[in-house]
Parts: sequence; structure tokens; C-alpha cells
Amino acid sequence: MMSLVSEMWCYHWKWKLQHCLCLFTTYIICMQQAAHGCYDCRTVLTDPSGVFTSPCFPSDYPNSQACRWIIRAPHGFIIQLTFIDFDIEEAPGCIYDSLTLDNGESPMNLCGITAKGLSYNSTGNEMIVSFKSDFSIQKKGFNASYVRIAVSLRNQKVIIPQVPDIDAVSVAETVSVPELRQFTLCFEAAKGNSDDNDDWKVFSYTDALSKELFSFGKTTKGHFLSISGTQCILNNALPRNAEFFTGTFQQLCVVWDSLSDTIGVFAKNTYHIVDCPQIFHKVIPGNGRLVLGSNSNEVSSLNGDIYNFRLWNFTMNAQTLANLSCDVKGNIVDWENEFWSIPTSALKAENNLSCGSYLIPSPSIEPTSCANLGSLCQATVNATTPTPPTVTTNMPDTNRNDKPNNGGLFYRISILVSSSNANSVSKVHDVVAEWLNRTFQNWNYTVYVVNISIHPASIREGARQKRSIKSFSALALLVYNSTNNINLEEEDIRQKLISNNRTMEEGYELHAVDVDPVEKCLAEENPPNYFWPDTRPTVTNFTFCHGSSVQTASRTCYLGLQNYTSYWGQPDLRNCTENAADIANQLLNLTGEGQQLTSDKVNDVVQKLKKIVNDEEIDESLGSTVVTIFSNILASSDSVLAASSSEALKTIDALALKINFDGPSMSISTRNLALGVSSINSSSFQGGSFSVSPQNNASDFQIDFDKDQTSAIASVVLPPSLLKNLSQDEFEVISRAQFTFFNKNGLFQDAENTANLTSFVVACSIGNLTIQDLQDYVKVTIKHTKIQEGPKPTCVFWDMNKNGGSGGWNPEGCQVDAESNENETVCLCNHLTHFGVLMDLQRTVTQINPQNNKVLTFITYIGCGISAIFSAATLLTYIAFEKLRRDYPSKILMNLSTALLFLNLTFLLDGWLATFDIDGLCIAVAALLHFFLLATFTWMGLEAVHMYIALVKVFNTYIRRYILKFCIIGWGLPALVIAIVLASANTNASQIYGKDLYGRDTSGQGGDDFCWIKNEVVFYVTCAGYFGIMFLMNVAMFIVVMVQICGRNGKRTNRSLKEEILRNLRSVVSLTFLLGMTWGFAFFAWGSLTLPFLYLFSIFNSLQGLFIFVFHCAMKENVQKQWRRHLCCGRFRLADNSDWSKTATNIIKKSSDNLGKSLSSSSIGSNSTYLTSKSKSTTNTYCKRNSHTDNVF
Repeated sequence: MMSLVSEMWCYHWKWKLQHCLCLFTTYIICMQQAAHGCYDCRTVLTDPSGVFTSPCFPSDYPNSQACRWIIRAPHGFIIQLTFIDFDIEEAPGCIYDSLTLDNGESPMNLCGITAKGLSYNSTGNEMIVSFKSDFSIQKKGFNASYVRIAVSLRNQKVIIPQVPDIDAVSVAETVSVPELRQFTLCFEAAKGNSDDNDDWKVFSYTDALSKELFSFGKTTKGHFLSISGTQCILNNALPRNAEFFTGTFQQLCVVWDSLSDTIGVFAKNTYHIVDCPQIFHKVIPGNGRLVLGSNSNEVSSLNGDIYNFRLWNFTMNAQTLANLSCDVKGNIVDWENEFWSIPTSALKAENNLSCGSYLIPSPSIEPTSCANLGSLCQATVNATTPTPPTVTTNMPDTNRNDKPNNGGLFYRISILVSSSNANSVSKVHDVVAEWLNRTFQNWNYTVYVVNISIHPASIREGARQKRSIKSFSALALLVYNSTNNINLEEEDIRQKLISNNRTMEEGYELHAVDVDPVEKCLAEENPPNYFWPDTRPTVTNFTFCHGSSVQTASRTCYLGLQNYTSYWGQPDLRNCTENAADIANQLLNLTGEGQQLTSDKVNDVVQKLKKIVNDEEIDESLGSTVVTIFSNILASSDSVLAASSSEALKTIDALALKINFDGPSMSISTRNLALGVSSINSSSFQGGSFSVSPQNNASDFQIDFDKDQTSAIASVVLPPSLLKNLSQDEFEVISRAQFTFFNKNGLFQDAENTANLTSFVVACSIGNLTIQDLQDYVKVTIKHTKIQEGPKPTCVFWDMNKNGGSGGWNPEGCQVDAESNENETVCLCNHLTHFGVLMDLQRTVTQINPQNNKVLTFITYIGCGISAIFSAATLLTYIAFEKLRRDYPSKILMNLSTALLFLNLTFLLDGWLATFDIDGLCIAVAALLHFFLLATFTWMGLEAVHMYIALVKVFNTYIRRYILKFCIIGWGLPALVIAIVLASANTNASQIYGKDLYGRDTSGQGGDDFCWIKNEVVFYVTCAGYFGIMFLMNVAMFIVVMVQICGRNGKRTNRSLKEEILRNLRSVVSLTFLLGMTWGFAFFAWGSLTLPFLYLFSIFNSLQGLFIFVFHCAMKENVQKQWRRHLCCGRFRLADNSDWSKTATNIIKKSSDNLGKSLSSSSIGSNSTYLTSKSKSTTNTYCKRNSHTDNVF
């Protein structure tokens, strides 16, 4: 029998499991089909910036997804990806759901929530984002934004080519390397981990016949520096048997002077001197070719990367090299794009380069001064600089005004030297150069001799010399690094040279010294309308292009190396170009993501766009750029857009009218603006439609023509009779219909209309015609930006002629169709223009100006913080001291303080938690805030009930489990209300609770996100109505209690009238805050009394916890005794044998006194409760347990 039952049981459950499995399989298939139906998430993104999301974001992503986004940018750009929101199923190694980010170097898997707020950069111009989900557990997914960022060479390393003359990296042909008798060379390099080769070169400099003149590398003997065919092994400075260059970049600087037989090597913050006598008096010829890596197949190139290669034609000492900064540019070769010829395949962007900065800074009005050049200020002279004009050097000392602060000052030194030896000019040059360097080497001032030129003196200059003595004139340029803010006078330099005359080589003598500061480039206007102020040599000055507050022109004050005088270079007006595409691209970068736009900047951008649209031919490419710029502008605040809104709307309309396109239609979709243009044939026009729908995989919108879109957020249907009333001339010129969709309404600001725009804005026009008084209506359907319960919409259009030409909403010619509902409004209009929906929202149209709103917000948050602190203090006092909480009133006060504490804490955290944009969290916070608010109201009502029992029905009242029943009511009743509210919402709690904007200004704009009750009925019933009941009950109890107190106090004759008034006044104040009477101010905030009562409401209610602490804790005698007994010391400490306990007779005797002294619930109730609790054991029974059954709960 048992076996048969077992078999039947197994068969029964097998049958059930088969059906469950079938249902489960069907569910999975359907869900996958629904998921795949969300949208195509395998796309290529090529816009300058944009946003894309996981499928169905912000709802949970579906199962079994395989998405792939390829983000591409032109060469010279990288991609920066930022995760605005990120929540993917977390697992070790992201083995379930994951996002894979391929930045061009190494893919990484991301899951969980750790990527939220983080940014990632690509190493090239492409980034691939892949997302996959398995068959179970879904999360919200991600919301990511991307932007292309222009990179300079400072943000890129160079992969050293391994094959000579194939993709070679060399100095640009426009850069001429001069003859070198001394140099300082610095670069950074990293070697591949898999490279064990010990014979390589980092760079090579050759002449026209490919003869190597200058190189650095390594052989089996060690690291070497080769100069004019002579190799110097650097074993004393760099390791021989170990690699100096590793997987991470190491900086190396090499210093050489032909007058010395040593080489200086600065590596790892240490300066080494290596002896190499063979290179004494060597010279590196000029006009050669410098390549990175090896120049021949005989020796391989370093298998690695190189970065920040800089070369100077002068020497630096150890201190200078230690302080060498990224701003010190090589005067021969620098790590900038214009100095190099580098194939794209050899460039690679990285995040951790020592001098990298991904965002190329915009030109500033204050150019970089020499103070920013670390320990050196160096003239920058282009190889193609023309010979400077002759400038008289006897000029005013214009170089002295900025001596103390700007560092890097230039001095021109002119000396006359005589020689009794028959030496060439070259020999004299070497002698003078060596003497000058030795003279200034250990001086108190940090100076450098940058360049020296020698030529024989004129006959007049040498007339007084003997025929056997030759005279030479030397001109040198001295650079003083004044970053220590110490002045260096010309006379100091002169005396230093004269005092070192005797240190010159034998046979040479100094005869004359002249020192002058190199003058500034004087202020001038060139070309007209471009003013350049006095500028020091080597400094580039910037100014705005004429008529622009966005584009900048630049001009550099150069330093000529022939006679060491300053001169202006040609103004660089390339940014001031009138090429429309270039201007548009510049404006696009200016308004891109992360840029802070002011009202003036927006106005200037709009004016530039207006000029482009009016003056230029607009193709689809240029039109797309212009629309994107407008989209960027629309992201600004209303106050920033207000001044230029009218011009912006007119320009957008003109753009739609002028843009050229091929085919029947074209559309441009961006984050905040969408534009569609459709060709129409006026003779065969049978109506048309335009719709805009959201795309789940991107922030842009999908635009459709003549297609019914059930999911459209805005649509316009044109009737067939649209063109019937047009004249023949108008009929013939019609060729297009223009549609515009605005996701942001910042351009539509009506100062005279306080109603709120609760929809998107859509515009429609036919050619350049004004179409109105139509026979058949244009049907415009617009989704609401938020669900409206009981909506009272008004269909309006934007009238450009209202408000003095600034525009405003006008309802004429439009009516609301009966098909409208809480989600969308259907408008029927007899004309074409910009359409929107206005609606008066309850609890949003306020008469509080922004200033008062800020003050009220400040008072509320500060008051709630203080109230929370003192509510916690009250609660801790009663928890810490057991004797204080023995009676019922103290326990009731503890519950009220607890509810008030959590009410204040939840309120303070609400706004912050709302910023997380997590719907479930916001609903939970709003429900908690609602619960603690109702609990606070309930416990204030229970305080009143307890006072009535204690003071009015003193005798013949006994309540079983008194506090337990109070707690069930105090906490259970609010919980029951919240449960009913949530149950009424079924499964969609977001209809009841959620995030909304509070604190709007008079125009309904602005405000802060706050999680609270969204449903009007729930708010007025469960908040206003609930409190109204409690308030009326508390008012009644308040009057009864005060009558009892005044009656008892009036019977006493040992107090003066003043004492009685003060005692009764204190009783009134303490009861007012305890019973929450101040919450009643909300009922009086109407009309002209709104603002005063709102201030009273905010001040007294936000500080309720403080007042309860003062009147019902700090002023209580029993509490003071406990504080003094346990918290004080010395003479303030109260003895432990104080009269804490009193007999029942004493309590009865002093009950009236206690009532008058402190009318807290504890003081009132402690006496009566004591009497009640002792009734069972005293002979003088006050009540019997079963004497009045109607009073037993």
C-alpha cells in the first residue's frame, strides 16, 4: 500500500514538474524576445560627445543580452568615458553579468557598483564597450557619457620604431639643428619587459651622408654617449650589467661642453660626472637628421617607448636639472607636435605621463610667465624666424618693472677683449665662453650664459692698441632666474665681470664692459583693432579676436640671437578665421560637456551661430554641428539662457529653413534638440506627420516622417487641407516642412505667465510662410514630462511678439482635444508654430520669492539639526538614569523624543539620498519620513490623553498594561496608515512616493530634489487630515489641562500675582511645544499671512526637540538632581542620600506645587501615576481594579 502511494505521489509531482518546466521555458523564450525587442544595442558612436545606456535603463536590463558600442574619434583625439550610474550584478571575476571596457591596450571587466562616477581614457582614437547578461538576476545597468578629447604630444608617448626608414620618427624638416659645442639633453624612456637585447640605441643624429654624429645607446660594454664618432662609456653613472630603463619611464639628462673633458649625467635625482678626454674640443655639426631609435640595420633600436625628448644648446648644472620642470622647453628640440614628424601608428596616449594633461588648456589672457619655467627662462626662437631688424640697444630700462616676480630676465653683455696671441675667432670664442661660464658658475645669483658671438673689433676700437695686439668684440646673452625675488642690477653684473678680469686665460685682457637689460616689445596695435601691451621677450600674449569674447589671437615677443634685441612676431590670427566650419568646431569645444557657460558667453555663441546661419551655405555636416552646439547650450540654466533665448529660437528656425540635404528628408538628433526637414510636393500634398521617440541605447532621439509611432513623446499630424488657402506665389515656393523638438524648455521663459510648462516643446513650419486660420486642425500630441493626476492642461503656442519681442505663451487658436489624458495632451491648432502644454500644478505655484525661500530652507535645516541633537540628549538622559524613567510620563516622553529624533534625521538625509536617483531608495525614504511624521503627531496626541487622565480623571481610573497599549497606538497606528497607503498603490508605489522638486520660485522653476508624497489625495488625507484630528484633540486637552492648572494654583495664597502669572505662562509655553500646538501655524498660512506664518512654522517646529529638552528635561528638578549626582564633581556634585523618594502623603501634598513648577508630562504624570500604581498596596485605596469596568482598556 505504501509503495503504491509512493508511486502515485512521484507520478503526480513528475506531472507537475513537467508542466512547470514547460512554463518556465516558455517564460524564458518570451522574456528573451521581449528583451531583444528593447532596441539594437550594437552601434557605432561617432559624435563628439554623447550618452548611452544599458538596455531598458533605468529599469532593470533584460536577460541574455550581448551589447557592443564602438566609440570612434578622429586621429589626434582620445575617448574619455564616464559612468554616471553603474549597477551590474556583482560576482567574483564578473563571471555572470559584466561590462568589458577595451581602451585599446588591455580590456577590463567591470561589475557591481564600483565604477559609478569613474572615468576611463582610451589609448587611441577608439574605445569598445561590451555588455553581457546571463539568464538570471537583473540590475539597473549603467548610464555612461563619452566625449572626445584633443591630445597634444605631451599626452602621448612614442613607440620607438624597430625598422629604420619605415615609419621613422624624426625631428621635423622645419626644425634646424645648429652646430653644437655644448648641450643639455633630457628624455624619458621605458624598455619592454621581454627585450633581453644589450645592443641598442635610443636616438641617432646623422649628417646628409648618414654618418653618425651624435647618439645614445647601450652595448655589451655598457651605456654610451657617442659624439662625432667617439664613444664615451657611462659606467660610472649608469649600470653596466643591469638595465637603467625598465618597464616604467625613467628620466635621463646628459650635459656636455666641448671645453670640458667630462660628461654630466643626471639620473634618479643624482648627478654623476664621467671622464671622457677624447671628446675635448669636439663639435657636433649642424643641419643633420635626428631620429628616434637606430639609423641603421646594424644596431637595433631600443625595444620600448620614449617621451619628453628635449635638447638645449647650453649646459645646465645639477641644481637646475633637479628643478627642471615640464614648462622648460627645449630651445633646439622640444616635445611638442611642431618639432616632430611622427606616424600615427607610433603614437600612444597614456594617463600617467609625467608632463601629461589631456585637456589642452584654452588660451588665457595672462600668458605663462618665466616664473612658471622652473629654474630656467629660455628664449624660444623658431628656425624659420627672419633676421630681426636692427634695434638701438640704448633704450629705457623697460625690463625692470617685473623683476621681483616674473623670473627669467634677459641681459645683453657687450665686452671688448684684447689678445696678444695670434688666435682665430673660434679660439677667442672658446676662451671667452669658458671665462664667462666660470665667472658666473658659483655666484650668488642663478644666471646662465645662453649664447655668445665674437667678431674682430673695428679699427677705431683697436686704434690705441699695439699692432701685435688684436681686439675682439663679444656679445653675450645672460639669463637671470629671479624666482627667489632678489633683484639683480646691471652694475652688479658689470662689477662681477671686471673683478674676474685676471681669471681670463693668459694673453687675454678685458678692456670694456657694457651691460643692458633686453628691452620689452613695446605696446602697439597690429593689425587694426588688435592691441598688444608691453611684453617681455619669449612671452606670448593673448587677446580676444575682434568682436568676439570666445576666440583668441596670440602674438609672441621674440628674442633675436644676432644682436639680442626683442622684436614682435607676426600676430597669430588663425583662431579668428571666418571659415564657418572652423568657427563652429571652436564653438562646439567651447560649449562641450564640463564647460561653464555664462549668460554673456551664451549670447556671444548665439550671435556667432546667427552669423553662420545667415551668411553661410549650410550642409548636413555644418548643420549637425550647429544643432549640437544649441543642444549643449540648452543644458544651461534658465537664467543663463534668458537673455539670448529669442535670438536662439529665431536662429534655429532659420537653420531648419536653410539647411541643404539630399533625399526626401533629413534629421539631426542630439541630447536636447532634434531637427527634421522633409521635402514636400505642394501640388500633390496629402498631409504628413512628424514624430519623435526616445532611443534606449542613446541619449539622442529617433525622428520619423509619415510613420505612426505609438511610443512617440511628441508628434505633429498635418491635415491634407494645409496648403489650400495659400496664394499662387506662396504655393509655388513651398519645398519643405521643418520640424523641431526641444527636450529642454529653457528657451521658452514667459515672465508674465506663472503656469508651468509640463510638456516637451515641438515646432512645425512650412517653408518661410506664416500659415494660420486653417480649415482643418493641426493635431499636436505631446507627452507630459511628469504624470499629472486630474490635469487641467492648456494648449499654447510661443508668440514671438509678446512681452516686447522677447516672446510668451499664447493660447489663441489652440484647444485641448478630448483624447488627452494624464500622460499626454492632444492639441488641435489652426496654425503652425512652437507648441507646448501649460498646467497649474498644486503645491508648486508659490508666492515665496527666492530670497525668502533660501532663508526658510536654511532655518529648517539648521533647526532640524539642532532639534535632532537635543532630542537625542533627552532620550539619552532618560535611558542613562533608571530612576527617571520609572513613571509612565517619562516613558511617553522617551517615545515622543524617539519619533522626533528619527523624523529630523530622515528629513536631513532625504535631499542627499534623493540625488542617488534610485527609485526604490527614494520610495523607502519617503515612506519612512511619512511614518515618523505620523508617529510624532500620534505621540503628541497621546501626551494630551495622558495629561487628561492624570489631571482630570485622577481617581477611579486604572489601566492595565498602560504603556504597552500606548506603544501599540503610538507606533502601530502610523504603521497601519503607511501599510494601507502602500497596499492601495498595488505594486506601483512610485505613484504614491517618489522624487519631486520642492522650493520652486515664483515662475515654477528651480527647486531641490526631495523624496516625499507625490499623490495629492494621500498627502491631504494622511498628513493634513491626520494632523488636523490630532490638533483639534490636543487643543481641547490643552484648554482642559490649563483650566485644571489655573484652578489648583489659584487656591494657593502664598504667591504673588506676578509669580502666578509667570508660573502659568511657563506652563502654557511648555505644553505648547509638548502637544505640538505650533504645527497649527500651517492652517493660518493663507493669503497675506502666508509668509509670516511660514517663518513661525519653520522656526518653532524645526526647533521642537530643543524646546522639549529645555522645558521637559533640563528644567526638571529630578533630572537636575541626577545630572548633579552622576555628571558633576566637586561642590556641584549632589550627595547620594538626597530625598529622591517621598511618601505618598508628601507626594499628594506637593502635587499642586509640582504641577506649577514644571508642567512636563513627567512632572504631571509622575504624581498621578504614582497614586494609581500604589492603589493596590495602600490602606487608603484610591480606586479598585474592577470598580469601573468602563475605564479598563
